[in-house]
Amino acid sequence: MGRATLIGFSAVAMWALLALLTDASGRVPPFLLSAITFAIGTGVGLVARLFMTAPAAPVKIPPQVWVIGIAGLFGYHFFYFTALRNAPAVEASLIAYLWPLLIVLGSAMMPGEQLRWNHVAGALLGLAGTFLIVTKGGGLAFESRYLFGYAMAGVCAFLWSGYSLLSRRFPAVPTSIVTWFCAATSLLSLACHLALEQTVLPETAGQWLAILGLGLMPVGAAFYAWDHGVKRGNIQVLGAASYAAPLLSTLVLIVAGFAEPSLSIIAACLLITGGAVLAAKSLLFGKAASKKAEARA
Repeated sequence: MGRATLIGFSAVAMWALLALLTDASGRVPPFLLSAITFAIGTGVGLVARLFMTAPAAPVKIPPQVWVIGIAGLFGYHFFYFTALRNAPAVEASLIAYLWPLLIVLGSAMMPGEQLRWNHVAGALLGLAGTFLIVTKGGGLAFESRYLFGYAMAGVCAFLWSGYSLLSRRFPAVPTSIVTWFCAATSLLSLACHLALEQTVLPETAGQWLAILGLGLMPVGAAFYAWDHGVKRGNIQVLGAASYAAPLLSTLVLIVAGFAEPSLSIIAACLLITGGAVLAAKSLLFGKAASKKAEARA
């Protein structure tokens, strides 16, 4: 389970590159960017299939798995873009980032899972750290005129947490199915682009490389790693540790020169790191304790 949890966390690490690479991709509109990057993400899955051992018998995919997967990948991005069009980015982003907390709380309803106080406390510390990052140490200004946008951001949080939790109910479904979720998301994003946006293509080789990077990692390999992690890893730890994504993203932007370090970022780092360690207490220190016991025996 520990290895699967680490694989799942690698998705969080890859999502940390999302802001930097998106900024470097130029003025490509959101749905077109989604269509291109998910097409690349589909390619990641197709190439990976060449190195995978084929199952002894074909796995029957329940119809609800297709609904869960496409609603998770495409639905999240559709409602997130809609939220950003109808509400300030700070408030919309913070509402959308309730999904790690919802994963931790929702895991209590999963068969064989036990929700402990340290999981909830760790997720709440992560949410507090994310608040500091998103608001840059300032405050929030929720206004009734943006209610629709706030609601769309809330749908994002429920969709992604629901996708993650429900995927765990189908451990026999191979991760390679994510290939077709990415393909469907690419096609649906293209349809939304044609209906809602004006086409603006990348203008430089650097922008194309940024889009390639997006498709290979944050919008490609990350979804395959996440699927493996939520199906076979410790989902409470993954949920709480997911709050590291905005922190890591901010640190990447600082290293790249797009953001400045501040006291609020240092405080966020302490909160999110402390929350992740607290959530993973049994996973980290439980193993250490068992090893000491074996050494004494």
